[in-house]
Amino acid sequence: MELAFSDRLDESLVERWQEFLKKYYWERILELSTAYPEEKSLYVSFSDVNRGTELEFASLLLEAPDVMLRSAREALRRIDLPTGVSLEDAHVRIVELPKIHRLQIRDIRSHHIGRLISVEGIVLKMTEVRPKVVAAAFKCQKCGHVAFVRQEGRGFVEPAECEHCERKAPFRLAPEISKFVDAQKMRLQEPPEELRGGEMPQILDVNLEDDIAGVATPGDRVVVTGILRSYQRHSHYGKSPFFDVYLDAISVEREEKEFEEIEITGDDEKKILELKNDPHIYEKLIRSIAPSIYGYEEVKEAILLQLFSGIPKELPDGTRIRGDIHVLLVGDPGIAKSQLLSYAVKLAPRGIYAGAKGATAAGLTATAVKDEFGDGRWALEAGVLVLADKGIAAIDEMDKMDKKDRDALHEAMEQQTISIAKAGITATLKARCAILGAANPKYGRYDKYEPPAEQINLPPTLLSRFDLIFTLMDRPEEDADVNLASHILRTHYAGELLATSGGDGEEIRLIKPEVPPPLLRKYIAYARRNVFPVMSKGAMRMFLDFYVGLRRQGYGEDAPIPVTARQLEALIRLGEARARARLSDVVAEEDAERVIRLVNYCLRRVFVDPETGKLDVDWVAVGTSKSRRDRAKMIKEIIKELEEAGDGAVPLEEILDVAESRGIERAKAEEIIENLKRDGIIYSPKHGYVGIVR
Repeated sequence: MELAFSDRLDESLVERWQEFLKKYYWERILELSTAYPEEKSLYVSFSDVNRGTELEFASLLLEAPDVMLRSAREALRRIDLPTGVSLEDAHVRIVELPKIHRLQIRDIRSHHIGRLISVEGIVLKMTEVRPKVVAAAFKCQKCGHVAFVRQEGRGFVEPAECEHCERKAPFRLAPEISKFVDAQKMRLQEPPEELRGGEMPQILDVNLEDDIAGVATPGDRVVVTGILRSYQRHSHYGKSPFFDVYLDAISVEREEKEFEEIEITGDDEKKILELKNDPHIYEKLIRSIAPSIYGYEEVKEAILLQLFSGIPKELPDGTRIRGDIHVLLVGDPGIAKSQLLSYAVKLAPRGIYAGAKGATAAGLTATAVKDEFGDGRWALEAGVLVLADKGIAAIDEMDKMDKKDRDALHEAMEQQTISIAKAGITATLKARCAILGAANPKYGRYDKYEPPAEQINLPPTLLSRFDLIFTLMDRPEEDADVNLASHILRTHYAGELLATSGGDGEEIRLIKPEVPPPLLRKYIAYARRNVFPVMSKGAMRMFLDFYVGLRRQGYGEDAPIPVTARQLEALIRLGEARARARLSDVVAEEDAERVIRLVNYCLRRVFVDPETGKLDVDWVAVGTSKSRRDRAKMIKEIIKELEEAGDGAVPLEEILDVAESRGIERAKAEEIIENLKRDGIIYSPKHGYVGIVR
């Protein structure tokens, strides 16, 4: 049935559109006709409109987009095609508006209403795709005449009277002959790198219709081109003089490219290449990470490598190996962990800082929410890790993390995806970000004699996914304390000089980064865009020798497992990152040597069983050491032997005597018995007696 609307088309505009489309987009129109109706959109670059028509034609498209796009759509419908297909419901979608017309959400003003604009942002949440009526068929209950009413804007419009019998008769909506399109609502948030200190990110709601509904998911970075609309607010007191705005989307462009938001000019590239030729560039880059914080050279090196990242790999069988490096800082309070995290986020071309509770109801991962945005329906809302896709997520106080976030982190850290299955919504969101975490010990100070997992309230399976774990302990020591105090005093003194005189003395140079942060950000972005190093034979041999050398310590019946393949993968990622830091296409032996030293530093401080002094990966990955497991096994055997020799439960003192005679200290035996009781392996029927649970 032909639908007739009262909107009159300017025939001259339709003709000019036809000329333009035939001249510049004939091949694409033919391709569209062969894929129609599965594909329904012809994407037209604004630069082509600007180039292929008069200037006033392009200006009219910006100022009166409704009329122009309706004319363009009609022109596309009227084109005679050799394929014989009629592009009845096809769309002309404008993309690639010039930067002058690409606005930040906070820069939208009243004079933009009704104009064609582009907005860049991160998809915060989306509703599910549902049908929306665009031409509602109403049947007159008196005479049976059917009238079509076009539905535009936010309200539903019904006919005032019947066109045929001219009565204000009751009307019945006829859905079976009404025209529907797919529709979806999307909420955009400003990109984090555009925010200035203390600013709240602003949001904008976007309406998507037909074939552009469902193309984006929460966490995607998109550029939406559309027509800005407004609607009046309502309150308890009636209509308000204030209006809200939303965007009627014409096109959605997903920004898949990494770090495109950082523009690198010719002068910038020249400075970057000058830095590359500096033989001491790597040390300079390390010294440029938080120079106001004293010491922590190894931690700063790890953060630098994390910023550069390894190379993500897609294997022929579809397996993806992450390139992002995860780093965890565990340590005593007041030792600048949070400052290191904040500095890393400032340097990262894309970074988000959050407490472990998360900045939104979605927490760290993602969730399905039900609110007024989706008209009471369920919508997906992205959390911190999804919003930090292809960047760095700095998570402070990970020890205070919610259990649901802790569980979801397993998938986010290794597969770099987040799966949602709630309220009928099943989705997999991308979380391709590096995690820089900080955690405080549960009992205030870090105790190297207790497993890390127990101290920081994180499961061992999660800890094992970090490539580098640093323990930062505050221990009184005269020389170190003098140096630290001197550095803090000089830093404050330099800050005072900077605030009063703005000078450039020796004290100020002490805390000034050797590579200025804006240039360092561009250097990192340039490296991640252009440098994809490959391991040299020498580096591969060094990695192999180091890994096998450590594993060799675990050969034998009673030896603990020193390291796993995860540490080898961490070595490879770190080696690639160091080569990138030098802007080198080859992971050389010097890169391998440097990262082996860094990994060894972490292993010797975190993965060593404090009782035996041997490397034991289970200390972190399982939450206990082999020596402790062996003692627990021996205690269980002692209890069994004594139970069999006697009758039922065994006196605690007797067990401790036997354990001591077999080389287990009395205090450690008591501790193991308490742990076995807590785990439900043994029980105490009465005071001073224990038995095995059968």
